[in-house]
Amino acid sequence: MVEVFVTNVKRVAAAKEIVALLRENFPDSKINFDLEDRDKVLRIEGTDFQPGKVMMLVNETGFYCQIMED
Repeated sequence: MVEVFVTNVKRVAAAKEIVALLRENFPDSKINFDLEDRDKVLRIEGTDFQPGKVMMLVNETGFYCQIMED
């Protein structure tokens, strides 16, 4: 499964912290940010993550995170 999220993360340091947090919760998933994209995209690929939990964890760090609509 692949899920793409829209965020408001702008700084590389914040993105790295969020990726580390998400990897703790979803260790078998590929996780990365595209901060060059206007939507500051967070992309997760794996079989054992829950999109709702991803959004909750990112939101708890103080950032916006929602599933990208087609």
